[in-house]
Amino acid sequence: MTVTYSRRVADARLGTFSHLLLRWKGSIYKLLYRELFIFTVLYYAISILYRFLLDDGQRRLFEKLAIYCDQYAQLIPVSFVLGFYVTLVVSRWWGQFESVPWPDRLAALVGGHVRGADEGARLIRRSLVRYANLSGVLIYRSISTAVYKRFPTMEHLVQAGLMTVEELRQLEELPSPHNKFWVPCMWFVSLALRARTEGRINNDVALTAILNELSTLRSQCMKLYSYDWISLPLVYTQVVTVAVYSFFLACLIGRQFLDPTQGYPGHDLDFYLPVFTLLQFFFYVGWLKVAEQLINPFGEDDDDFETNWLVDRNLQVSLLSVDDMYDLVPVVERDKYWNESEPQPPYTAASAEHRKPSYMGSALDIRQVLHSNTGSYYISLRWMLSVFVKESHKKYADTFYFFDVCGKI
Repeated sequence: MTVTYSRRVADARLGTFSHLLLRWKGSIYKLLYRELFIFTVLYYAISILYRFLLDDGQRRLFEKLAIYCDQYAQLIPVSFVLGFYVTLVVSRWWGQFESVPWPDRLAALVGGHVRGADEGARLIRRSLVRYANLSGVLIYRSISTAVYKRFPTMEHLVQAGLMTVEELRQLEELPSPHNKFWVPCMWFVSLALRARTEGRINNDVALTAILNELSTLRSQCMKLYSYDWISLPLVYTQVVTVAVYSFFLACLIGRQFLDPTQGYPGHDLDFYLPVFTLLQFFFYVGWLKVAEQLINPFGEDDDDFETNWLVDRNLQVSLLSVDDMYDLVPVVERDKYWNESEPQPPYTAASAEHRKPSYMGSALDIRQVLHSNTGSYYISLRWMLSVFVKESHKKYADTFYFFDVCGKI
C-alpha cells in the first residue's frame, strides 16, 4: 500500500518532480476528485439559478448575499488551523512509524547467545523469536484492519503457524480483560531464564542483553497500542473540518461572477469558470485530505503502512537468523587489500566523476606570504601540511624548525 518514489527523485533535474504529478496511485487526485466534482456541480447549479431562474429583484438580493459571503468568508482562519493540524498529524504519523517493532536485533542476540546445535537449542531459539513476532502480530491485529482481515480469529494465527494450540489455550485461559499482546513476551522471559538455567546462555550479561532488547520491542508495541488508543482530540479534528468546509460553502455563493453592469467592485468581468476558486479548493481540501490519510496509517489507504508485509518479513528474517544462519560463517581468508595501507575500491566509468579527493578543511587553501632573504613567496597551508607529512620521518630538529617557520608565517 505504501507508494514509494525515492528512485524517481534521486536526481533533481528538469521534470523530475513533474513526472510525479502524472501518477494516480496515492495521488491527491485520487483522494480529491469526488469532492472537487461535487463542489463544481454545486457551483454551476447556483450559477444557473442566478443567471436564468431569478428575476431582477431576486438577483439584486442574491448579489448582496454573494458580496457578504465573499467578504466575511475571509475571516475564517483556514490556513492557520490547517497548518497546525497537518503539522501535528505528520509528527504523530512519523512517531508511529518509529514505533514499528523490528525483531532483527533481538534475533541476532538470540542467535549469538543461545548456544547449542542440538534440537533442544534450536527449538528454544525458534520459539523465542516466534514469541517476539507473535507479540507484534497481536498488536497489528488490534490496530490494523488489513492484518485483522488476514487473521480474523485467533485460530487463524494457529493455522498460520504463529502459535500452537497449547499456547492458544493458555492465552485464552488467562483471566484478563485487557489486550494480551504482552503474554508472548512473558513466555519469552520464562523460556530465556530456562535456557540460562540449562547453560545454553553462557552468562548473565548475555541474558540481560536479550531481555533488554525484548523490553525495547515490547515498548514499541505498547507505543503503537497507545497511539491507537489516544487519538488526536476530536474537537480539534472537528474544528478543522468545519472551518474548511464552511469556508467553501460560503465560496459557493461568494465566488459567483456577478452582473458586470451593476458595477460591483471586483466584478468587472464575467467568467464562467472559477479557476482560482477551484485551485483554492484543490489546495485547502487537499491539505485536509493529507491529514485525514495520515491520521491513522494502519488502515488500507494507498500510503498506509504495509503491516502484512511487516508480519511476513519479520517472521522470515528472525527465524532465518536464529536457525539457518546459526554458526554459519564463510571461510575466513585474506582480503584483497591485505598488504595495502590505503585501500581504494575501483570506480566504474559511470561513477568515475564522483571520485573526489579527501576534504582537508576550508582554511588549508588560504595563501600566505612567506618572507625570506631571497624574496617573498606565496605558500598555502595545504602545501605546508603535505611537506610536514613527507618530512615527518626526519629528525625532530627538522620538525621543530618547520613549526618555527610556520609560526613566523
